[in-house]
Amino acid sequence: MPRIRWASPLAQIIAVGFICFCCPGMYNALNSLGGGGQLDSKVGQNANVALYTCFAIFGLLAGAIHNKLGPKWTIFIGCSTYVLYAGSLLCYNHTKAGAFTITAGGLLGVGAGMLWTAQGAIMMAYPREKDKGKFIGYFWAIFNAGAVLGSVISFAINYNVTEAQSLGDTTYIVFLVLMVCGTFIALSLAPPSAVTHSNGDKIKIQAFPTWKGEIQAILKLFLDWRMLVLIPMFLSSNWFYPYQFSSVNGFYFSTRTQALNNIFYWMSQIVGSWSFARVLDYQGVNRRTRSLWGLAIISVCFIATWIGGIFFQKGYNLSSPKPGLDFKDGSSWVGPLFLYILYGLNDAAWQTYCYWLMGALSNDVTVLSRYSGFYKCIQSSGAAIAWRTNAISTPFMTELIICFALLVASIPGALFLSLRLKDHSEDPADHSFDAKSEVTDDKHAVEA
Repeated sequence: MPRIRWASPLAQIIAVGFICFCCPGMYNALNSLGGGGQLDSKVGQNANVALYTCFAIFGLLAGAIHNKLGPKWTIFIGCSTYVLYAGSLLCYNHTKAGAFTITAGGLLGVGAGMLWTAQGAIMMAYPREKDKGKFIGYFWAIFNAGAVLGSVISFAINYNVTEAQSLGDTTYIVFLVLMVCGTFIALSLAPPSAVTHSNGDKIKIQAFPTWKGEIQAILKLFLDWRMLVLIPMFLSSNWFYPYQFSSVNGFYFSTRTQALNNIFYWMSQIVGSWSFARVLDYQGVNRRTRSLWGLAIISVCFIATWIGGIFFQKGYNLSSPKPGLDFKDGSSWVGPLFLYILYGLNDAAWQTYCYWLMGALSNDVTVLSRYSGFYKCIQSSGAAIAWRTNAISTPFMTELIICFALLVASIPGALFLSLRLKDHSEDPADHSFDAKSEVTDDKHAVEA
């Protein structure tokens, strides 16, 4: 078996996957319980509003930060805020200091913007063009295995808890330890200039311009038609989390069953991303055809799933007593669980497609860090609005219809871009500046 070089694209993707396994993976396990595992979900919901508001702002700026600091320090700083957030929830168990948790949520938004922008740039720029879907699948599988493990831990610790209540200290402490581990793994990442393919080719990197030049490049994304047509898709890509995690899983099921449901939810994400990535990388047809196939698949799947969700949602509303459905209730649990699994499959395929589309537009890690930051900015803006909508007790059916409508509204823009994709990525001229503001590093300008 050939030895994997640490400075190879695959090793770096795997490393970032394990970092996200420990930090965002554990966060997802907490967040998908509704309210960060707290019985009073309001503090978790408001923390998420602060989180995604800051995420939206710093997601946009994080491309410049990443291009200046590099992935190691950008990701290390980002991961440290996950540790703070989990610690704030542990603290809340004893002090009920909601202000600290909400502040920690805001700081997590800053850190998450940095982490996810760096992660997106690595995931899209390091692989060769024919392997971009596969590398997205590798990352998504490792990352979501963290949420699976977190849900298993939560389920095991809370197995004897049959009624809805807050998570205990032990659960938060275990998550804290894993997040600390992920934070220190970030210090082992290689700089992009040291990453090479097996034949010695380097990845494509633009030299960092002035800060003014970097900010100009970021602002130009709002004039780039390729980004503009994808805004509805980016906006909708996390909008449904509050509905799924709080209004469905957090409201309808007992505490231990919420954790069990999440094991299946995050496992379905692994399956969804891995299998869908294979379709997007299929070399038997050109890239445009693969993009159209992908769009058709996710459109059919989400329409069918959310129509099923409408029928399920008719069975309860905000004023209903919490059903507290338990997995031991048998067949009455299986149907809602299956719907929840399909929600997870759809989420993974949707986000895989977003990343694959952006990766099809460039091979330059500097350019893709800006794309990734723009994506996270729009995505988090939508999530902030959605979490606030959830926090003010919007009727569940209204939440569902908004989610569904945004997903449908994403199709025309994705179709418009798909029909114009070329078989090889080309970086547009407007990503370069004059000699005073930016110099391209020709030595590294080798197609990935």
